[in-house]
Amino acid sequence: MSVATDPSAGANGIRPFTIDFPEAQLEDLRARINATIWPEKETVDDQSEGVQLTTMKKLAAYWSSDYDWRKCEAKLKALTHFMTEIDGLDIHFIHVRSKRDDALPLIVTHGWPGSVIEQLKIVDPLTNPTAHGGSASDAFHLVIPSLPGYGFSGKPTAPGWGPERIAGTWIELMKRLGYTKFVASGGDWGAVITDLVAVQAPPELVGIHTNMPGAIPPDVDAAAAAGAPMPAGLSTEEQRTYEQLDFFYKHANYAYMMASRPQTLTGLADSPVGLAAFLLDHDAKSLELISRVFDGATEGLTRDDVLDNVTLYWLTNTAISSARLYRENKFAFFSPKGVSVPTAVSVFPDELYQTPRSWAEQAFPNLIHYNKVDKGGHFAAWEQPQTFSEEIRMGFRSLR
Repeated sequence: MSVATDPSAGANGIRPFTIDFPEAQLEDLRARINATIWPEKETVDDQSEGVQLTTMKKLAAYWSSDYDWRKCEAKLKALTHFMTEIDGLDIHFIHVRSKRDDALPLIVTHGWPGSVIEQLKIVDPLTNPTAHGGSASDAFHLVIPSLPGYGFSGKPTAPGWGPERIAGTWIELMKRLGYTKFVASGGDWGAVITDLVAVQAPPELVGIHTNMPGAIPPDVDAAAAAGAPMPAGLSTEEQRTYEQLDFFYKHANYAYMMASRPQTLTGLADSPVGLAAFLLDHDAKSLELISRVFDGATEGLTRDDVLDNVTLYWLTNTAISSARLYRENKFAFFSPKGVSVPTAVSVFPDELYQTPRSWAEQAFPNLIHYNKVDKGGHFAAWEQPQTFSEEIRMGFRSLR
């Protein structure tokens, strides 16, 4: 990877950052894809054994011959990137200020297997809302950081970079940017980290938004994780959510592997197709969507969207460094963290689980927005940027 930062950081320690991957690195990627040693076809006619061979062969054929990383690189370069050292680690972030000086500062956090590429489609709708059906008063100043060990951020060399430390780093980042008032949003790891920003409750934070709410009662979450019988007394809606959690826990072996033995996944740093298969197999609904896209469907994500993200992981060699966040985590993903600040919740139909309002109200006593949308899944900002942007605007409107 070839990147550049301005060595003359200002008094706040923030320095410009540019992206430039050499062509030789892309040629090596294509050669490795073409040299893939393929396994035999799965023995079933569905995805119960994982990403199907047909999907991976279609992905590889497109990746090696038609995909153009430079188009994604151009999108990234069109935005302003920065690097700053916080707590001994370089943190990369995109910072796009709205033309409106009174815009509300917002930090948006991605998850795994994601990156800042997840948020590229929401930059203009949030910073320039009048061009996307919103009002001028809905504008945001946008900060999009790369998690430690992900993308262009530094890779921790010692244990200790769990989500609570990242939350504290995000608070310091927003202060360093001079924001005396801000809001935060996130999904996947970004949801956990956003909850923990709220738990640390800096005076500058006025509210949060989440599309993967940490709202599952601990006893319900523990039962689902253990594969235990459904707890008694749940409403019909809550029973459905329990069934979704139970299904997810039975198919989340990738998370258990990263949480226990991330270094054993060394092969992901050596095989781009192996890396792609591992990243694609996050959850059933997302995999179904991606498989349809490589079959020629037009919906949500495109083939380029998927490969932009996978290629970033490959070019930055962050398969293992990103996996370590699972090992560092000491929090229940889906249970309440003790958030008391104003909270907006968006429920997408193809998320890992749909949080009932009853549980959202218990987990977030200052719930200011709750809405179930019609379409979208785990990677909400990436799949449905217009809907996600509208949810952000509505969710935070009362906090301006």
